[in-house]
Amino acid sequence: MVDETRNSLDGRADVVVQAGRIGELHQHLHGIEGPAAPIPFQLPPTRLRFENRLAEQERITRAIDAHVAQAGPLVVALTGMGGIGKTALGFHVARRFTDRYPDGVLYVDLDDLRRDGAVEISDAVGELLTGLGVSPELLERSLAGRTKQLWTRTRDKRLIVVIDNARYGSEATPLLPASDDSLTIITSQGALYDLDAAAVAEVPVGPLAVEDAVRLLGHFVDDPRLSAEPDALVELARGCGGLPAALQVAGQWVRKYRRRNLSRLVAELTAELRGRGIPVVEAVWDAAYSGLDPEAARLYRLLPELPGPVVEEPAAAALLGCDPCRAGDALEELESAGLLEGRADDWRMHALLRGHAERRARLEDPDGQERARARRSLCSWYRRQAARADLLAAGPRMTFAELPEPVGADSCDIEFPGKTEALRWLESHRLALYGCVRLAFDAGLYEDAWALCEPLWTHFLDHPHYADVMDTFRTGVAAADRTEFLPAMVRMRCQLARPLWEQGLFDEAAEQLRHALNASEALGASPPERKLTASAVEFRGLLKSDLGDWSGAAEDFEVARAIHAEIENAYGVLLQTYLLGKTAVRQGEFQVAVRLLEEAHAMARRQERPRMVSRTGFELGRALRLVGRAEEAYALVSVALDGARARGSVTDEVRVLEELAALAEARGDAETAERHRVTARHIRRQAGGISSDAQSS
Repeated sequence: MVDETRNSLDGRADVVVQAGRIGELHQHLHGIEGPAAPIPFQLPPTRLRFENRLAEQERITRAIDAHVAQAGPLVVALTGMGGIGKTALGFHVARRFTDRYPDGVLYVDLDDLRRDGAVEISDAVGELLTGLGVSPELLERSLAGRTKQLWTRTRDKRLIVVIDNARYGSEATPLLPASDDSLTIITSQGALYDLDAAAVAEVPVGPLAVEDAVRLLGHFVDDPRLSAEPDALVELARGCGGLPAALQVAGQWVRKYRRRNLSRLVAELTAELRGRGIPVVEAVWDAAYSGLDPEAARLYRLLPELPGPVVEEPAAAALLGCDPCRAGDALEELESAGLLEGRADDWRMHALLRGHAERRARLEDPDGQERARARRSLCSWYRRQAARADLLAAGPRMTFAELPEPVGADSCDIEFPGKTEALRWLESHRLALYGCVRLAFDAGLYEDAWALCEPLWTHFLDHPHYADVMDTFRTGVAAADRTEFLPAMVRMRCQLARPLWEQGLFDEAAEQLRHALNASEALGASPPERKLTASAVEFRGLLKSDLGDWSGAAEDFEVARAIHAEIENAYGVLLQTYLLGKTAVRQGEFQVAVRLLEEAHAMARRQERPRMVSRTGFELGRALRLVGRAEEAYALVSVALDGARARGSVTDEVRVLEELAALAEARGDAETAERHRVTARHIRRQAGGISSDAQSS
């Protein structure tokens, strides 16, 4: 019966309601292009002079000229050590050949998405799709689904895709465009032996020749000493080992010590390099580090504690325990010394420099006390900001961790003007937040670890990054167990269960809920503890609902509703009544569903909860249509449409429009039904979705 229902129009809408995603409605459909979107060009502006690489460029040009159709997209793999200039070469080539590939240039840096050495490939595909104009709301949840979306969006396109910092071919393969007429440029420190592509041109990138390094150094710094002391200049360039990154630092060294003659600078720098007996670039960075002020040097040693490559003033201030202005000064000094890369709104620490900073920290903080203090401060700061953002974005809800005190100074707090900014901060910092959970756990800060999971829960509901979420909440469960704080032990297991069952891991989800419910039996009789027990029962009901056990789900929702009524939690009663109504629809008990949803809708209005007014009204409208009361349903669903538009929810707007179309058909108004469907298709196209009229075999 369930399968038959899902094969009907109403059934497809039902699946969309359960999943809350437009992608499930058209995941098997081929793409129909909507209105023309801006041609993407995701390369950063040119800031530094590009020098030489003529042989590498000639090899790439030959590969492009020789590429034939039906061989798959051409892949150019630039390989070489970190700091050698692979990314700069990739950008230069992409800019040079934009005329041959007029459909745009996409860029993704896999290191931005890397945690503990692994990349969430689904997120990388999502970044490319977003660059192609697909709305985040319409991204498929699974990697397979997103890969098919990418193939659909890139077929017959002439694109350049730049994939930076790949470590394995398996990371890059799902990111390749479908068109034979596209070019993909991949940078990697080593050969990608497992890259699954038919047309690959591997281009090794080695150190610059001395004469090229001299010219590049001359572009980095305009100083009369360079022409006055040509022999010293050659020695300086030679000492940098042909690495553009090292040459840039050397140029900054020259600019910093403008009163010293170049021969003296070369001698001092050479002494630093040779005296330490370590690779040349490491010695250059050591020399730059030795010229830092004490606070900038301390920040440099502490930056590797950050759970990601991006550095921002407030997080740096948390590491130092100072105000953001002082942290900003230290960051600017690090940028001036060539030890950080400055960007528009933040800084970035190169992986090699991160390793250098770690070694400096071990040398100067052998017992690790300085780093331990910074780690505690950082975790507390992230915990506080995430909790503040979550409170603003989601409103008061059931949480058990207290808000930490401000770190360093009140001015370290992020300013969130409104809900939109809070949600945006949570999404843009999610990798750092996930990483901070692991950082806190590894540091023995178990309360911080599980407390950080609480704001990540509501973020997950709108941004289901499953691999990260499951790993993070497993850590949260372990952290809660270490603290032996019973409410956290129950809550973390419930919240882990949902992403597990949504990814088809039903047995593991059921096991987590079994442990949660067993632990809940030891909770007390206070209202918060009873509310948590009801929540655990509700989660079990949701799992049963996902498995199609409607009667079992209804039993759990009834139990949870009774507990909420007992402790006089009006919202809990509302929510369980709503869930019971939805369950009755799926059981085919439409009259029962109408009664329950009428109750839930009335409660939502009395409690002045706009989102629940919209949700209950929508479900009540569907139930009324199913019992033949389409006229009454129309007004309710129309209000739900207004609510979806007020929230800016494209997914909900399309879902409601399709229900309005079904209602119009039920009333015999085919013209209005078609108008609603056309509007829904237009919205999907505008948001980058695939039109529902693009059905395929």
